[in-house]
Amino acid sequence: MKKHMIALALACAAAFSMTPANAAEKLRIGTEGAYPPFNFIDPAGKIGGFDVDIGLALCAKMQVECEVVAQDWDGIIPGLIAKKYDMIIASMFITEERKKQVAFSDPYYLAAMTHVAAKGAGVTAFTNEALKGKVIGAQSGTTQAEYIAAVYPDAEIKLYPTQDEANLDMANGRLDMEVGDMLPMLDWVTKNNDGKCCELIGEPITDKKFVGDGVGIALRQEDNDLREKLNKALADIRADGTYKTINDKYFTIDVYTMK
Repeated sequence: MKKHMIALALACAAAFSMTPANAAEKLRIGTEGAYPPFNFIDPAGKIGGFDVDIGLALCAKMQVECEVVAQDWDGIIPGLIAKKYDMIIASMFITEERKKQVAFSDPYYLAAMTHVAAKGAGVTAFTNEALKGKVIGAQSGTTQAEYIAAVYPDAEIKLYPTQDEANLDMANGRLDMEVGDMLPMLDWVTKNNDGKCCELIGEPITDKKFVGDGVGIALRQEDNDLREKLNKALADIRADGTYKTINDKYFTIDVYTMK
């Protein structure tokens, strides 16, 4: 009898060990919470936005429980490496420089940057010579900050912890121009009262040196299994219409294709 009991116990243990790892897995999503409409904290203190909705849809497709964690942008990659969370879904451009620190999923939307100036400012030339001495702003630690430093070295460059702070200085006339991601900037100038001061100017900035290959989910470089699962889940939510439902909640174009 004991032999039968032992055999049964071993069989149960083996069955339990074969249960999919994600059945009890809980993943943490790191995001900024200060980049509407992609990620923001609402008046009730809840984190929301396109990035967050996409992240939770991917978790649902992978059948894992997920928790969203807010993290200041400047510390968002160090926080991932320190295992404060398992992935970053925060509108992060896929760039070669960032690939030295983290791995990326397939892009979950395309991206471009833009110049923003006060309405009627008359800025028509986007060269270092034309903008010498002008005050140009961007969020620190971003590809927009890298762009203005590289393209306008003789401008007075001001960097801000968040895009909202850069926008506030733009609205209050403390900046001659700022550079930001096109979609959030479009959202700001068309939907925000402060943003009515300003307009998008010039052609979209699409230089891959700065905008990379789109926007991806950042992961620790060793987490290949999670990256593969996320890529499959992304393809699945594109195919079953979940992505479109989330996209249409925030945008009038398909940000996956920018059409």
